[in-house]
Amino acid sequence: MRHTAEIDRDRAFTAKLGDRGLFPHLAPLVYVNHAGISPPSRPVRLAMMALLDHYAAQGAAAFPAWYAQRLRLREKLGRLIGAAAADDIALVQSTTRGLTDIALCLPWRPRDRVILFEGEFPANVTPWQRAAAIFGLEVVFLPLGGFADGSGSGLAQLEGELKRGARLVAVSAVQFQTGLRMPLEAIGALCRAHGAELCVDAVQAVGATPVDVEAAGVDYLACGGHKWLMGLEGTGFLYIRRERLPSLRPAVAGWLSHEDAVSFLLQGPGKLRYDRPIRQRADFVEGGNLNAAGFAGLEAAVDLILQIGVERIHEHANRFLDPLEEALRERGWESLRPGDPALRGCSLGVRPPGGAPVVELYRELTRLGIACAIPDGVLRFSPHWPNALDEWEQVLLSVDEALGRTTTG
Repeated sequence: MRHTAEIDRDRAFTAKLGDRGLFPHLAPLVYVNHAGISPPSRPVRLAMMALLDHYAAQGAAAFPAWYAQRLRLREKLGRLIGAAAADDIALVQSTTRGLTDIALCLPWRPRDRVILFEGEFPANVTPWQRAAAIFGLEVVFLPLGGFADGSGSGLAQLEGELKRGARLVAVSAVQFQTGLRMPLEAIGALCRAHGAELCVDAVQAVGATPVDVEAAGVDYLACGGHKWLMGLEGTGFLYIRRERLPSLRPAVAGWLSHEDAVSFLLQGPGKLRYDRPIRQRADFVEGGNLNAAGFAGLEAAVDLILQIGVERIHEHANRFLDPLEEALRERGWESLRPGDPALRGCSLGVRPPGGAPVVELYRELTRLGIACAIPDGVLRFSPHWPNALDEWEQVLLSVDEALGRTTTG
């Protein structure tokens, strides 16, 4: 049997900026697709194997140790986003699941208005569209352009819509194609001034771009664990501001959502009841069993991020992208990265010169060992803390080679 102390010793790893030594299985020459799916590090893999070994040896008797692990994880995730307490965090399987939970649990009124933004990833659109269909809501889309150009017109347009009345604004902390970092504090201030709630899709931010739910007045935040948090698919978390809990309807509650939900399994006869109240904590959405192995791995990944610090990771990733963007611009590429450093996440989205075929470019780059992505036809590079700062030079060389091959046939 592997005891908790042994499991903790497995996590005694040191994360170093620019060092991919904790990723011994990583095959690509340069991995710059952390905005897509991050590869699991050795500590993540070992944490998951530790859980499996423990359950293999002890079965149900292993549960208490890993239940305690998930309590620790909530506290660490809360620290990453500036939450007031671990009780404000629920563990969910994905960003989509967290946003859907909020969309279904809000006490909507017919014709309530929800403000969204054009160009958002569908995970932050579909749940609100479904809520609109179910509850009779009005969905309004605003353009993103006025947020990236420094004109302030984006906030002005948002305020204009808020003055017309809105129940909720749903926005990504960082936009998935362009790396645009939305001004959450300014958006939150406008929401509070006009009586709207703020819901944030943070999957392109948490772990590499600073987020502070208290400073920004965020009411709800959902984030998956497989991108910048560097965990695995099927893991994520949901933040709910404590003041919002009493008004939510527990439409997604399950058997584990009740107070004292498991006493009937542990304390003898006469404890089976169906009238226990639903918990007034964010984790009421955890209605059934969770991805225990995935969350064991996620804690190991978060530990590495907390070692380094999100501010340092954000600076490191942008030091990687700065010279790459400049060199690509000089070659005629169009950059979608915001000019203002304060509006940057950790991704660089570019379009090739001369209308070069993006899909073919992507295939060539993959063949050359550059792991990147092409969301909606934009070539995107997204480095994280393991990327060495000089790797951008290899990316550029490979881009030049790939472009040459795709344009010459």
